[in-house]
Amino acid sequence: MSEKEKLKGYSGPIKEKLTELDIKIWNRIKIKLNDEEYEGILLPRGDFDAQNYYYLKLDNGYNVGIKYDQKQKIEVLGYQEGKYKLPEKEIEIDEKKPKISLLATGGTIASRLDYRTGAVLPAFTPAELFTAVPELEDICNLDTKIVFELLSEDMTQEKWQELGKEIADQINNKEVDGVVVAHGTDTMAFTGAALSFMLRDLPVPVVMVGSQRSSDRPSSDSAMNLIHAVNVATKSDIAEVLLCMAGSSNHKFGYIHRPGLVRKMHSSRRDTFRTIGDIPLGKIEGDKITTYYKNYKKRKKSPKNKVKLDNKFDPKVGLVYHYPGIRADMIENLIANNYHGIVIAGTGLGHISQNLLEPIKKAIDNEIAVIMTVQTLWGFTGLQVYERGRELLDIGIIPCHNLLPETAYVKLSWVLGHTRDLEEVKKLMLKNIAGEILEREIFKGYLIFQGVEPWIEDILKEI
Repeated sequence: MSEKEKLKGYSGPIKEKLTELDIKIWNRIKIKLNDEEYEGILLPRGDFDAQNYYYLKLDNGYNVGIKYDQKQKIEVLGYQEGKYKLPEKEIEIDEKKPKISLLATGGTIASRLDYRTGAVLPAFTPAELFTAVPELEDICNLDTKIVFELLSEDMTQEKWQELGKEIADQINNKEVDGVVVAHGTDTMAFTGAALSFMLRDLPVPVVMVGSQRSSDRPSSDSAMNLIHAVNVATKSDIAEVLLCMAGSSNHKFGYIHRPGLVRKMHSSRRDTFRTIGDIPLGKIEGDKITTYYKNYKKRKKSPKNKVKLDNKFDPKVGLVYHYPGIRADMIENLIANNYHGIVIAGTGLGHISQNLLEPIKKAIDNEIAVIMTVQTLWGFTGLQVYERGRELLDIGIIPCHNLLPETAYVKLSWVLGHTRDLEEVKKLMLKNIAGEILEREIFKGYLIFQGVEPWIEDILKEI
């Protein structure tokens, strides 16, 4: 280890203290001050971390920062060099097991802690995850491929197209029994919706999965989510694009969602994903899969059944969230920059302020498709109810029922990849292509799954 690496990231009085005691990173140390005592591995510091803290990994797996105090007593207990990489395990083929393709795109499910910034970065290869999650080998034969390594916020329509093409190739040419896509959770619903529109006549499940907490944390949900997703891909008879993530904070089970109806609803909870306007398609607990509906597309695996790839997208689509005081130039700038479609998340039933009427009419007159959704997420657009809504209908805005703003953005991008004709755009936007449009909101649906409570199972029995 170089001199620079011995105390990577440390400076000032802390570095002087550690140097005096001949302590380097990965030393096991004990820090005492009065009645407080901490024992763990000294970690490298991030370049952007506060400078007056020691960073330790405790025996319970958590990383903690301990503020420097010159009165602290530090005892060296040993040395344990940190590992940045897991060994890669070769998977033995068992012809009796189903074949699953695991495609990595980046995200927290395949991550490690980067000690330069203190942030979580994509790092683990899928083969390393098989070492970390040995249960996967008991379920199926896994074929793995890194399609690309992106943080999910860097996803684009071009990447959706690339991913869709790879999935179609895996199904049509590799004859897999299912596909699992590891993806960052921040935009997983966007990508899932895109895949649900572009992958037509799927013969097998395509399951999106991720994790909220990185693999180096004891509370990580990556292993259980992967196990659930692979079980759904192998054992489920659902032949659709699905999203499978934790269903409760204790992670006893996972929910199976349709991506056109799902949304990330919490920044950090493991059970962050909620089906909006409906209940999830199903549930997985252990290896038991329960479906709450029967109107899903069924698995039809045979060499004759091929998925059709329809991955045309138009990236010139904007998403505008209406708010009090919004200026007309929000819309005018999209017109000036030759956008082909605009999705508006309106207030209430789908309303906007009067000053936007003229620029929206101008956009529609310029053959720009303008779509209305609701900020409330739950509920439907209702532009016939109030005068402002009727004015919007008169100028040609397209109300999109229950479509989530994010789903509407993805769908409009896909629709405009096929046609710019406004009548055709309207027809396709209102067509239920992948389960994204609801005829009605399920009875008591707003109350169900807004946090897991004991009485939910009783409500489900009545549906």
